[in-house]
Amino acid sequence: MKSVIRAFFKTLRVVLGPVMLLKERLTQPTGVVREAAAQASVDQQCQSLALYQFSTCPFCIKVRQEMRRLSLPIETRDAQHHAVNRDALLQGSGATKVPCLQITEANGQTRWLQDSNEIVAYLRERFAAPAA
Repeated sequence: MKSVIRAFFKTLRVVLGPVMLLKERLTQPTGVVREAAAQASVDQQCQSLALYQFSTCPFCIKVRQEMRRLSLPIETRDAQHHAVNRDALLQGSGATKVPCLQITEANGQTRWLQDSNEIVAYLRERFAAPAA
C-alpha cells in the first residue's frame, strides 16, 4: 500500500511540476528599477544570502517571485537534487524544509529563515524600494 501511495504522489509531481513552472514563468512580476548605485548596493547585500529551494515547491515559487519583484540576485541552491546542498541545509538549519533563506551577517554568524511568509517579509523589509 505504501508503494502505491508513493507512486501516486510521484506521478502527481511529474504531471503538476511542469505546469507550476510554466505558470511561474508566465506570471513573472516586473522587477523594481533602482538607480545604478542603489542596485549595486542591493547586489552587494544579496551576496550574503542564499535560498535553499525545490524548483516545483509552491512556497519556493512564491519566494522566487518576490525576489524577482524586488530585483534581488539571490543565489538559489537546489536542495532536492543536489545532496551537498541538502546536507548543508540539514546541518545549518536542522531540517530539510524549504524554502529556507540562509543569511550570513557581517560578523560571520549565520541565520536561517524557514517559512515563506517570514522570508518574503524579511526581503520586503530589507530591500523595499523607496516610494516614488
